[in-house]
Amino acid sequence: MSIREQLANAGTPFTANGHAAIHFGVAANTNSPGYHALKRDVHETVLDRVELERLAHFPQEQVRQEISTLVNLIIEEQKVLLNDNERRQLTVEIYDEMFGFGPLEPLLNDPTVSDILVNTARQTYVERRGKLELTNVVFYDDAHLMKVIEKIVSRVGRRIDETSPMVDARLPDGSRVNAIIPPSAIDGPLLSIRRFSVNPLQVADLVALKSLTQPMAQLLQALAHAKVNVLVSGGTGSGKTTLLNILSGFIPEDERVVTIEDAAELQLRQPHVLRLETRPPNIEGKGEITQRALVRNALRMRPDRIILGEIRGGEALDMLNAMNTGHEGSLTTIHANTPRDALTRLENMVSMAGLTMPAKAMRQQIASAITVVVQAARMTDGRRKIISIQEITGMEGDIINTQEIFNFQRTGVAEDGTVRGHFKATGVYPKFAERLRVFGVGLPDEIYDPARRFEV
Repeated sequence: MSIREQLANAGTPFTANGHAAIHFGVAANTNSPGYHALKRDVHETVLDRVELERLAHFPQEQVRQEISTLVNLIIEEQKVLLNDNERRQLTVEIYDEMFGFGPLEPLLNDPTVSDILVNTARQTYVERRGKLELTNVVFYDDAHLMKVIEKIVSRVGRRIDETSPMVDARLPDGSRVNAIIPPSAIDGPLLSIRRFSVNPLQVADLVALKSLTQPMAQLLQALAHAKVNVLVSGGTGSGKTTLLNILSGFIPEDERVVTIEDAAELQLRQPHVLRLETRPPNIEGKGEITQRALVRNALRMRPDRIILGEIRGGEALDMLNAMNTGHEGSLTTIHANTPRDALTRLENMVSMAGLTMPAKAMRQQIASAITVVVQAARMTDGRRKIISIQEITGMEGDIINTQEIFNFQRTGVAEDGTVRGHFKATGVYPKFAERLRVFGVGLPDEIYDPARRFEV
């Protein structure tokens, strides 16, 4: 069926001289069938007329020019009435379909978007400033969305099909991708993209955003310099990886750092960083490389510090062993709602390693390995905050003792929905203060003054 027939079937009007009248601006906003028919069929016609392998050897700008010339030729042949701006936009979208990620490209190029959530071909949400918004981005159908998903996962050597319907991958810019397709996804393919910031947030940005205070930032920087083992805890989307990035940025440049992640996200700027990434099993169920295997291998790579993206299972035991055997200043994250929950979950994960160990011995190992737990949370207004910094002081009987150094106390909600509260020190003088002094990064006593409040 020709483009003109497709447009006619979609209800597109034609002018007196036989040109199809596609009102592009309206069509783009309403996702009209006429516009989608035009774009889809021009795209297919372009694919029929070009050799993609030949274009791959040309500079990007030359490829864009060739695609633009061909699109204009096809539009003239089919007598579709578009002005210059509309032709340029159509050319951009077809180029994105061929060499990018189709309808997702405008969202990926938008720096205000932190998450892209595709709920089948019919619905796409984005997160901006912590709030979800429905977009007008749609795909032709689920097959179109599947092509985009397959393009993403194939670039990092992963696969997704009915026998393996779930996958974690990453985009060229490092953004984290999760996809799940039928039969596991009942209504159609689902795609989630956690954006990777080209310019990652620095600690000064978090202070400006009131995610923490300057004294808290000073303390975190001192902990990294003094090689204190830190566990970052928080829920999904609470900013754990961002905080891990910031903490790792305080590591001196003369140290050898090994990072271990499921999908590489960390953006360390130090010159001596070794990045390791897990791998799922192949179609035969072989070749899997787990975080636990990578942690064990990292111990043979003479690291000064190990940074584990997230503890999820038996690798917790190996990480604790590393922290207890000379790899001070190591960092990791865990999903938990409170610091106490984080320690309980860590204990459960150690038991997943298959090693029979009394509960007290397990807790002693946790208490000796980890010194500080930093709790991150996302508020109801979408903003992220560091709501607690706690020190593990040791064991009392069978219980791990902790003491809170800083916290955020929520006091209410403003008329615009903004969460109100204040940061303050609890007045507790931490035991690790002596270690900070020995490492030359001692902090003034006034930062622990409970009388100082920072309202937000």
